Amino acid sequence: MSFVRTYTKPKVFGVTVLAALVLGALAGFLAKSAGLTWLTTTLGRIGDVFTSLLQFTVIPLVFTAIVVGITSLRRLGSNRAARLGGKTLLWFAITSLIAVLIGLAIALVFKPGAGVQVEPSQAAVERLAARDPGSWGTLLETLIPSNLFAAFTEGEVLQVVFVSVLVGFAAYALGDRAAPFVNLTRSVFDLIQKIVGWIILLAPIGVFGLIGTAFATYGNSFVRPLFSLIAAVYGGSLLVLFVVYPVLLRFVGHVSPKAFFGKAWTAIQFAFVSRSSGATLPLSRQTAANLGVDPDYASFAVPLGTTTKMDGCAAVYPAIATVFIANLFGVQLGVWQYVAIVAVAVFGALATAGTTGWFTMLTLTLGAVNMPPEVIATGVAVVYAIDPILDMVRTATNVTGQIAVPVLVARGEGLIDDEVLNSPSEPPLLNGPRETGAREVARV
Repeated sequence: MSFVRTYTKPKVFGVTVLAALVLGALAGFLAKSAGLTWLTTTLGRIGDVFTSLLQFTVIPLVFTAIVVGITSLRRLGSNRAARLGGKTLLWFAITSLIAVLIGLAIALVFKPGAGVQVEPSQAAVERLAARDPGSWGTLLETLIPSNLFAAFTEGEVLQVVFVSVLVGFAAYALGDRAAPFVNLTRSVFDLIQKIVGWIILLAPIGVFGLIGTAFATYGNSFVRPLFSLIAAVYGGSLLVLFVVYPVLLRFVGHVSPKAFFGKAWTAIQFAFVSRSSGATLPLSRQTAANLGVDPDYASFAVPLGTTTKMDGCAAVYPAIATVFIANLFGVQLGVWQYVAIVAVAVFGALATAGTTGWFTMLTLTLGAVNMPPEVIATGVAVVYAIDPILDMVRTATNVTGQIAVPVLVARGEGLIDDEVLNSPSEPPLLNGPRETGAREVARV
């Protein structure tokens, strides 16, 4: 037990993850340079197992968290619940607007992709061209499942969100008559959180395999020409993460950025290595509660943000990647095309729900600026090669926003407990987490 307590301390856990990151990169580089197929295969299997562990928890997490979150708002009253929902969505849109403008500014100043010569494999182009591209019509068509259970069995996160919202509001409307169902859903949510807590402890092993696989697969030959894109995406994401959010937290939320990151760092760190906002959801939800946000509101806002609040994947990244692909193929973008990029980022974030959300969002943006189909297919094939590297910082940015916005809204609504905010708290789900549901006793 003493080893577990030491291992789960924030500094020890953080150093362990960082060490795994470095060792994984070295192992991948060795596998690539020395042609060690067995090492490449081993790293890939480790990464695949860790990814599978995360992915199988996402669907039940999203469903139970949204249902529990919506029904938790009953304590706050219907009028206040509606106001909270409206303000939350408004802040999602405001921060997405800021993020996409930052992404465009960086892309226009540094011109990533200009002068770059890179040719993706024809197989990759054909494979990605065969996938359904992002479009508003496709988004609406795939929103509603053919039956209640199809979304769950087929792993369609967007459809699960739709079903979850319907079920959550139905349970909210039924009140006490839905109490047994809500209590069961809450219990399942707690069970999944416990499982995710165990998976989190495996993060160093997982990141070793994931990073190692990236280096063993791509090496330097493909990454070097795309360094301008990597630098631009990381630069834009880090500006949002460490400048935009802290400024909003300080002057709107009246929360110290140091206190925020001190409590949110475990969730941000796990989001970076796991590349999954859904798998990070229990950490994000607990972090919001540790920051003093009313647990009932946190149970609603954070799961909502997990599926619709994607400043990294839906704002910074598609803006920069679209300009990168335009520069790569010598396509000139006009003023109205830049306006289209901004509009898609603000209104299309729902398209990022699920593990392939970045693809849908990027192709949706490229389609909005009227890129030719062959350019879209080839351009996406180019950036796809380094997607794991980009996805880490995108997801960390997503999760930071999913925690920060509830803090901003809660401050404006008087739903922040400053005593909890200013009190030390254990890292969520690592050292015997404090139950955020202590005030969430069977009430609907």
